[in-house]
Amino acid sequence: MIETKTEEPAAEAAEAAPAAQKSSSGVFWRYWAAATVSNGGTAVTALALPLIALTVLHVTAFEAALLAAAGQVSWLLLSLPAGVVAQRVPLRRLQVALDLVRFAALGSLPLAWVLDRLTYPHLLFAALVTGAATVLFDIGNSTFLPAVVPADQLAARNSLMSGTHAVTDTGGPSIGGLLVQVTGPVGALVVDAGSYLASAILLRTLPERRPVAPPPGASALRLMREGLQYVLRHPVMGPCMFWATAANFLNAALVALTPLYLVREAGLNSAQLGLVLAMDGVGALAGAAVAVRVTGRLGTAYGIIAADLAGGALLLFAPLTTSASNAHWFGLALAGFSFGSAIGSITTRTYRQTQSPPELLSRVMATVRFVSWGALPLGALTAGLLATLAGTHAALWAVCAAALLPGLYLLATPVGRSRNLN
Repeated sequence: MIETKTEEPAAEAAEAAPAAQKSSSGVFWRYWAAATVSNGGTAVTALALPLIALTVLHVTAFEAALLAAAGQVSWLLLSLPAGVVAQRVPLRRLQVALDLVRFAALGSLPLAWVLDRLTYPHLLFAALVTGAATVLFDIGNSTFLPAVVPADQLAARNSLMSGTHAVTDTGGPSIGGLLVQVTGPVGALVVDAGSYLASAILLRTLPERRPVAPPPGASALRLMREGLQYVLRHPVMGPCMFWATAANFLNAALVALTPLYLVREAGLNSAQLGLVLAMDGVGALAGAAVAVRVTGRLGTAYGIIAADLAGGALLLFAPLTTSASNAHWFGLALAGFSFGSAIGSITTRTYRQTQSPPELLSRVMATVRFVSWGALPLGALTAGLLATLAGTHAALWAVCAAALLPGLYLLATPVGRSRNLN
C-alpha cells in the first residue's frame, strides 16, 4: 500500500511536468509578443519624438537634450519606489494599467497636432509621463519573467528577449523614417500609441502573478533601504551596477547627440537617419545571439569586459561621419557599441535574476535601475551642455572617447580578477 501510494504521485508528477512546461511556455510566448509589439512602437518613437522637436517645433540644442532627459529622469526619481510597488501590486494588472497610461500620453500628441495645438511643453509632458510609466512597467516586467520561466532557461530567454528587442530597434527606426517621410513625425506616433494598446490587450490574457510578499508591517523606506544595501554590499552586483551606470550615462549622451549631429551637422534626412539608427539594433541583435556562447567560452566576467572594451573602441568611428556619404562610420560605431552593451546587459541581468533572494528580487532590480538608469537624464543633459558650449562635433568626440572607461573600471574591480561572475 505504501509503495503504491508513493509511486502514484510520482507518476502523476511525471505526467504533469510536460503539461506545466507547455503551459509555462505558452505564457512566455504571449509575454514575448506583448513586449515585441510595444518595443516596436517605442523604436518608432525614438526617431519621431526628437524629429518633432527639431523639424516641427524647431527647438534649440539644449531643448532637444532636455526632451531626451525628460523621458529618462523617472529612472532617477521612481526606480526605488517602483521596486516596492512591484512587490505589493499584482504584476499583470500593473503592466496593463501602465500600457494604457502610455497609450493615452502618446495618443494625445497626434490629436494636438491635428488641432494645431502641439507645443514643446506638451511634448515634454508626454515624454515625462511615458517615461514614468515605463519605469514602473519595466521593474514589474523584470520580476514577472522569472515567475514564468524556469531558472535554468533564464539566460536563453533573456537572450531571446534582448535579440527580439534588437530586431525591433533595427526595424523600428527604418520604418519610423519612412513613416515620417510619408505622414510627418507626428503621424508616426500613432503607431507607437497603438502598440501600447495592443500590448495591454495581450498582457490581459496572461495569468496573474503575485510577487513574494514583503515582511508584514515593513515600511516602504525600510524595503528600499534593504534592496539598496544588499546590492551595494554584494561583491559582484555592486561593481556591475556601477559599470552599468557609467555605460548608461555615455549611452544617454550619445542618444541625445545622435539626431542633433546627424541632422544638423551631417545633413541626413529622416529616412537616412532611420537607417543609421537601425544599426544600433543590428549590433544588439548580434550581441544577443552570441552572448551565451561568448560568456561560455571566455567566462561571464571576462566576456562582459572584452565585449565592452571592443564596443567602446568601435564607437570612436562615429565622429568620422561628416555627411550622408560617409554615414556608414556612424552606423558601424553604433552597431559595435550596442554589441558590447547587449552581452553585458544579458549576462548581468541573468545573474541578478538567478542569484538574488526571491523576497528581494524586485528591490534588487529596482536598485540597479535606480542607480544605473538614473544616470540617463544626467548623460543627456551633459551632452546638451557640451554641445551648447563646445559644439556638437566636439561633444560627440568627448562622449565616444569616454566609452572605453566603463570596461576599464570593471577590469580594475574584483570582478575583473575572476573568470566568471561568482
